[in-house]
Formats: sequence, C-alpha cells, structure tokens
Amino acid sequence: MKLKVGDKAPNFTRPATYNRTVQLSDYLGKNVVLVFFPLAWTPV
Repeated sequence: MKLKVGDKAPNFTRPATYNRTVQLSDYLGKNVVLVFFPLAWTPV
C-alpha cells in the first residue's frame, strides 16, 4: 500500500512500554509525530 501526501494514515498497532500496545486510532483528533530509528538498537 503506497500513501501519497495528504492521505490518511492507516490504523496500526505496535508494542509500547510496560507490556502494552498502542494504536494510531488511540490518538484520533490529536497531533501525532511518528519517528523511525532504523537500526537504532542494532549493534554496529
């Protein structure tokens, strides 16, 4: 699935801290910034 500028982000669920999960839809109506750190926890 390819998104274009202006498309709504699809809902997704990801693990969070303390053995819980979060969904993008949990933040509906709020500003959300998604940050990805590729290889952040990979030994170099």
